[in-house]
Amino acid sequence: MNESLADLLRQHGIQVTAQRLAVWAAVQRCPHSTADEIVSVVRADIGAISRQAVYDALAVLADRGLIRRIQPARSPARYEGRTGDNHHHLICRLCGRTVDVDCAVGFAPCLTPVDAQGYEVDEAEVIYWGLCPTCRAHPPLPSGTEESPSVSDLSATGQEHDVNRAK
Repeated sequence: MNESLADLLRQHGIQVTAQRLAVWAAVQRCPHSTADEIVSVVRADIGAISRQAVYDALAVLADRGLIRRIQPARSPARYEGRTGDNHHHLICRLCGRTVDVDCAVGFAPCLTPVDAQGYEVDEAEVIYWGLCPTCRAHPPLPSGTEESPSVSDLSATGQEHDVNRAK
């Protein structure tokens, strides 16, 4: 067991379990993954674990600020280990690849509303949508024509990128 991570969990009032440690490690290794993707990673790492145990661990870790939950429009929630700053995200409309983008202004909350209506703003969530470099290089063809390259085709040509597919 990673003692420094175990200490971190304890400092945040979280009971230390092998499952929670494995979920935290999976989120760190696979940022912007969905809960189902985290389930697969954790199962590969430690063997049997219920889907509910992973969902519960993600909820506890996110509630205590050890991981961040984001939920882009029309997409399942995604989890990342980058916390403590107010960064944003770029998401590819075709493949769902998600990457971090540093704050547009350089200090939290990055955006100040014209009229905060009495709210004290402490965070702004910005998502930029577009096409990643790989999808721009290989756009889908109109229906009825030959298919554009799949991720496995791109892998064979060395052009695969870290894909988190939108569902």
